[in-house]
Amino acid sequence: MTYLWAFAVGGGLCVIGQLLIDLTQWTPARILVCYVTGGVALTALGVYEPLVRLAGAGATVPLTGFGYALATGVQKAVAEAGLFGALTGGLTATAAGIAAAVVFGWLAGVLFRPRAKEG
Repeated sequence: MTYLWAFAVGGGLCVIGQLLIDLTQWTPARILVCYVTGGVALTALGVYEPLVRLAGAGATVPLTGFGYALATGVQKAVAEAGLFGALTGGLTATAAGIAAAVVFGWLAGVLFRPRAKEG
């Protein structure tokens, strides 16, 4: 049943993103920012944690999950280090994902030759 919930929640988040791309004039960058800040806001309101417990990776892998990771990192760091944790907690919690994005982006840039789209 866990796999079904992960598929349903993750797929639902992706469907919403695709609808935003198809039906609005929003750029992908704007949608990305909305998803991440939405994940932070839903975590702050206490709504996203039950979704993570229900769907697991279906809720933590999409961009809203990155916002969730930022928010939970900040919450944990503030509890441990006080106000200074608000500045460090999000980066500490998401450092591995950020580092992976930088490394894989660099590798893609080195290994593949960019070309203009035809059309």
